[in-house]
Amino acid sequence: MKTKLSLRSPVGWRTPLLALALAMGALAAAGPAGASGAKASQFYEDALRRFENKDYPGAIVQLKNVLKADNKNLSAQVLLGKALLENNEVGAAEVALAEALRLGVSRAEVVTPLARAVIAQGKPEEVINGSRFALEGLPKRTQFDLLLLRAGAAGEMADSKVAIKAIEDARALEPLDSASWVAEVPLRIRARQLKEALAAADKAIAMAPTLAEAHFVRGEALHVVPQLNAALGSYDKALQIEPTHVGALVARAGVYMDLNRIEDAGRDIAEIKKAAPRDPRGIYLRALLAERQGRREDSRAALNELTAMLDPIPLGFLRYRPQTQMLGGLAHYSLGQREKAKPYLEGLLRNSPGHAASKVLANIYLSEKNIDRAIETLDLYIRANPGDTQAMMLLASAHMSVGRHSRATAIAQEALKISDQPMVRTALGLSLVGSARFGEAIKELEAAFAKDPKQLQAGYALASLYVQSGQGNNAVRVAEAVDKAHPKNPGVLNLLGAARRLKGDVAGARTAFEAAAAADPGFTTAQVSLARLDMDANNLQAAATRLNAAIAKDDKNIETLLAVAQLAERNRQLADAQRWLSKADEHAGPDNSAPALALVDFHLRNGQAAAAKEAVKRAQNRAPDSVQTLIALGRVSIANGDVTAARGHLTRAATTASFNAPQLTQIAVLQNQAADTKGAAYTLDKALTERPDYVPALSLRASVDTRLGELAQAEQRAKRVIALMPKAGLGHALLGDVALARKQLDAGVQAYRKAHELDKSTDSLMRLFVVQAQRDPAGAMRLAEQWLATRPRDAVVWRALADTQLNAGNMAGARRSYESLVKLQAVNADTLNNLANVMLMQKDPGAQKVAEQALAMAPDAPHVIGTAGWAAFRAGQADRALQLLRDARLRDPSNADTRFFLGSVLASQGRKAEAREELTAALKAPAGFRQRAEAEALLATLR
Repeated sequence: MKTKLSLRSPVGWRTPLLALALAMGALAAAGPAGASGAKASQFYEDALRRFENKDYPGAIVQLKNVLKADNKNLSAQVLLGKALLENNEVGAAEVALAEALRLGVSRAEVVTPLARAVIAQGKPEEVINGSRFALEGLPKRTQFDLLLLRAGAAGEMADSKVAIKAIEDARALEPLDSASWVAEVPLRIRARQLKEALAAADKAIAMAPTLAEAHFVRGEALHVVPQLNAALGSYDKALQIEPTHVGALVARAGVYMDLNRIEDAGRDIAEIKKAAPRDPRGIYLRALLAERQGRREDSRAALNELTAMLDPIPLGFLRYRPQTQMLGGLAHYSLGQREKAKPYLEGLLRNSPGHAASKVLANIYLSEKNIDRAIETLDLYIRANPGDTQAMMLLASAHMSVGRHSRATAIAQEALKISDQPMVRTALGLSLVGSARFGEAIKELEAAFAKDPKQLQAGYALASLYVQSGQGNNAVRVAEAVDKAHPKNPGVLNLLGAARRLKGDVAGARTAFEAAAAADPGFTTAQVSLARLDMDANNLQAAATRLNAAIAKDDKNIETLLAVAQLAERNRQLADAQRWLSKADEHAGPDNSAPALALVDFHLRNGQAAAAKEAVKRAQNRAPDSVQTLIALGRVSIANGDVTAARGHLTRAATTASFNAPQLTQIAVLQNQAADTKGAAYTLDKALTERPDYVPALSLRASVDTRLGELAQAEQRAKRVIALMPKAGLGHALLGDVALARKQLDAGVQAYRKAHELDKSTDSLMRLFVVQAQRDPAGAMRLAEQWLATRPRDAVVWRALADTQLNAGNMAGARRSYESLVKLQAVNADTLNNLANVMLMQKDPGAQKVAEQALAMAPDAPHVIGTAGWAAFRAGQADRALQLLRDARLRDPSNADTRFFLGSVLASQGRKAEAREELTAALKAPAGFRQRAEAEALLATLR
């Protein structure tokens, strides 16, 4: 039996793998490749038989043989992950299952074994928060199983609220399954809710009276009460049902030891050794039993056996295994190995503060004579001298230097109660900046600056905050006051220039930047600022002259390198721009993530999502928790199609960004793109708390209100936007959105027309086009055609027109519009995919070429793969069609078109059973499935 690290019993397009393997075998070509495919198929069949017979090592060997012949065999990759997991090779199992996901396997096929593998490695937080384990899009039963795993993971992390919520969500999905009640018991015990624990156990037993685990968990609850005799009765019942239930044997032996029934305990401990000889609980019980019986050498031998088993396990795997950590620590301590005991006990106390093992660890620390460092020394001092604000400020600075900004803030606030000095308020303001609590920081810095306008640190930090948050008027006010108090300071003059540039005073900004350069000719920042002003004025040659001179002086200056990259991109010299950005990143220090973030922006602007994903890792290495890094991670995740990960990154960004209105609005825009409407609402409310009339946040919040059905609030905000910007169409467009949400189509059209009259933009036209298409598709198409007559290069409108023509059945018109996009070189995979579909409907043999072009642009998009497969079938290439359609089906089992296409191809190959399965699944699709009649007719011929 494999070693179990848990010290209690565990809480309790989908083609079958065999059919998929046979199908992939059928796709193999003739000749050597065909022979290789046949061999792989044989290996797979043998592996499947071994897996079913629990010969996991043999299955693993055969599956590796399959993958050696075909490293993209999805069925083999999935089964390999499951076999490795059952063989207790949890790290390798995670790798195999993750590779299956990367190759395109539907997440529903692997998410639960992947979760088990991750939890077994001591990473329960990943199962709770990781994007790979999101519930969205999973079948009901899979969600149930995953929720129970998530509950167990949260329980290991002592997060009872999350754990119970997961249990309740699971129970709502499968109210008749006892597993959710069994899983609830240990969570209630951990929270000391013993009445609820017993009620849950009783419910589980009522639903499944012959389930040993249900009786076992009831015994655990009674054991904690403590009602030891009643607990023994429950353990006895569990062992009557399942005599080798290790958890029940361990628990009953523990009760017997507590009751000093040594002989009875000895019998159970012997049974544990037979059933699970490497269970750490059983080994420790053997050591205790031997100690009780005076067999010192046997006790030491058992302790040595236990430590030899636990020590090779990475401590990270034990992070949420408190009982195992305790056993390891106590075993080493009992053997006199204090240095080895310490990491176990430190790990235990990190997650279980106040545990009795604290006394053991304290003795170890005392024996080591561990000396307090600077922060500890200051803490001791301040306890004895609580009125020394200078020492408190020094301690706050020490905490800030290691990133403990919250602690620094608390210390500064305590100091402020003692003495309201500008120096103290400045320290408090700076600590709040470090915690990203910008609104509070501004308040404290304003107070400090008002008390002492000559305090450079407070004034400079305050003006910088106003610049970063886009508050030009305030930034200029403070920067001019600082400049007055500290004339000819180049840094202050440059900040004044930035404030004036933000306010729109270009001439004033140039004057300030030139003054900064004159005050210090070697001050590169001023030259870069002037170059950026030149670029703003489209005077690229002047900018180049300045930057070339700056580079000649210092070719490693980060600010200069970034500006040179910006200029190269403006000149469309993209390779040079990327080279300069990479050079800036190479020369950046370990705490400077700006060049890496600039590189991410560059790749995203130029449509290179995969390159952006690599670049953002550089920023993560330097500043993993900064708002800018989290925003970049959100943008990159969206660009790469992972909206679940994007939501997580952006939620963290919104929390960290505090009340910085422009930054919060940027985050909310991205949250909308990631379909996190409620998250966007929360973020925008924070922004509007700081700046109630900030139009970008106000208008976006109105849109979010409309999506959430809060129409009165949305209308009120839209009218406020009109009042703030009467000559813009934005507010009227928002009123149109509200009217549509109220199903007032005429009012919506009227509002959109007003918005279009004011703005005359593609965006205003598209709003009007979309609503017009609902009531009068022909009229909407005429509106688009009129617009395109004078703006023939508007790709957005061409695409909308083409899609509308396609949905209206106007294949000739749709084809002309899609081909216009091709001529404009404004194509993407979806455009080519739709064009290929139109050509297929027109029975044009050129459809396959277009479909393959789309596939080359989006090789992992299921609907594109499906179209290419259908085009291949229409071109008489049945083998390629099967290969592509099976791939598309595995990636998106819910796509009815793909299921119909695959069923049709299978039927043509005489594979009636598989064809029936696919066609039946296709016909379960909701209304709108265009091939329904064809699918029904074909299915009727297969019965």
